[in-house]
Amino acid sequence: MDSTGHAIVAEGLRKRYGGTEALAGFDLAVPKGTVCGLLGPNGAGKTTAVRVLTTLLRPDAGRAEVAGFDVVRQAARARYHVGLVGQHAALDEVLSGRQNLVMFGRLYHLGLARARRRADELLERFGLADTGAKPVKQYSGGMRRRLDLAAGLILAPSVLFLDEPTTGLDPRGRNEVWEAVGSLVAAGTTVLLTTQYLEEADRLAAKICVVDSGRVIAEGTPGELKGAIGGDRVDVVLRAADEIPAAMAIIGRVTGGEPESDPDTRRVGAPVRERVAALTEVVRALDEAGIVAEDITLRRPSLDEVFLRLTGHRTDERAGERAAEEVAA
Repeated sequence: MDSTGHAIVAEGLRKRYGGTEALAGFDLAVPKGTVCGLLGPNGAGKTTAVRVLTTLLRPDAGRAEVAGFDVVRQAARARYHVGLVGQHAALDEVLSGRQNLVMFGRLYHLGLARARRRADELLERFGLADTGAKPVKQYSGGMRRRLDLAAGLILAPSVLFLDEPTTGLDPRGRNEVWEAVGSLVAAGTTVLLTTQYLEEADRLAAKICVVDSGRVIAEGTPGELKGAIGGDRVDVVLRAADEIPAAMAIIGRVTGGEPESDPDTRRVGAPVRERVAALTEVVRALDEAGIVAEDITLRRPSLDEVFLRLTGHRTDERAGERAAEEVAA
């Protein structure tokens, strides 16, 4: 296993719960100082992978290193370099933000004076200094998650694992967390992010690994993954749904690609090679056929389309019950 230049390396990780194989040969390599997004539906194995990599779960087979330490043979040393923020904030609602951080510092065996200094540093770093004296029950969702991120950084870990950190947050709260993660990476922290949100992966991750059925089925930058299923696309929203068949025939003929349609949104689309020429010709051909388009756009494929093409289902659809991962919780 060559971990040179990588903060996280996994090879052939396997984990089975009864008759369910949660990890089925999971491979991963995350360069230092970057964000890697694990993208996949519930039940794909993302949380199990995080539990193995953070030493909370022993794999049945395979090897992994975090910060240069084997997660099985050197678990205690690996754990010292790791921070973990789970799906649910582990905060005391009655205590203030500062008191929560001091408490976590003490749990990490910091002296009282050092725990207080570290709490103040983190409150300032995450924009919570003005609210540090307030009880957590008065915090917004975004503030809670930022405080949870701060708690995961008490020991200044070099590798931070974020397991669906913005689940349940409103758009403002998600943006607050995204900004906090960006500042961490800018300071040199390596982040492994599991998420079901395509926008989140697209915005934060330098590298994305698509996970399905316990293994990585594709990886690359967001641009590389989008490019892998084709270049630009033309999308047409029709005024009348009954004109979809005729529009599909026209767009397929003009673009030379296989058109797709969504009757609910009256949308017809297809991949194109020459952006401007294809758009001009589609507009002309639809007009000659008397088909009215309410909107016509050129765009790159989305990560949701990438995932759908690779797995046959969208990221917001369940890939089965989460019973296996529930057992490990």
